[in-house]
Amino acid sequence: MDTSLFAAFSLGLLLGIQHALDPDHLIAVSTIVSEHKNFKWASLIGAFWGLGHTTTLFIVGLIVIGLRVTISEPVAAGLEFLVAIMLVLLGLNVLRRTFGPAQVHLHTHSHNPETHTHFHVHEQPQQDHGHNHPFKAMRRPFFVGMVHGLAGSAALMLLVLGTITSPLAGLAYILIFGLGSVGGMLLLSGIISLPFILTAQRFSAMNRWIRVVAGVASIAFGLFLGWEIGSGQHWF
Repeated sequence: MDTSLFAAFSLGLLLGIQHALDPDHLIAVSTIVSEHKNFKWASLIGAFWGLGHTTTLFIVGLIVIGLRVTISEPVAAGLEFLVAIMLVLLGLNVLRRTFGPAQVHLHTHSHNPETHTHFHVHEQPQQDHGHNHPFKAMRRPFFVGMVHGLAGSAALMLLVLGTITSPLAGLAYILIFGLGSVGGMLLLSGIISLPFILTAQRFSAMNRWIRVVAGVASIAFGLFLGWEIGSGQHWF
């Protein structure tokens, strides 16, 4: 492998890990992690965020590198504004789940050869109740990661197009960057989850207020980010 290309790929991996440290990424993941009491599931949230992030970047990369199109500044700002809206919605959802009423729904279980249905009451948060729903639990961080990938695609494409001339090398760079973001967020989401996990069982009041702080922080940062983007684009 060419030395300069190897250096670019190594830099991409490091930048992917660093990218996971962006405040909007950490805040978004913390709002989802706050609903879990299991370290394994909380860590996987970060990994699925990274997979969603990489999926979007790769699809955009195929379009931008393959067709040699560019992402205009207004479009890039609009995509970043979507992240601001999403952060506000994630924060509001945390507050709703923290202070909302218990949820009642039906569960159907099959114990061969018998099947029975019973009511199940979920105290907040909902996910951790002894039997996990992997697809349902991970589709939200995957979608959130996809939105973040859209918002960050313009800057990454400029970097790729400016330093790597081969289309295949450019796509490989995006995948390596994504690998770094997956690994970085896998580690960070596990660390972020510790305060929520350690206080969930014996310190329920403290756990509730930590979730409130996560929700309020997400709303506040989303509003700040939206105002900053809107002001810069003279939308308001």
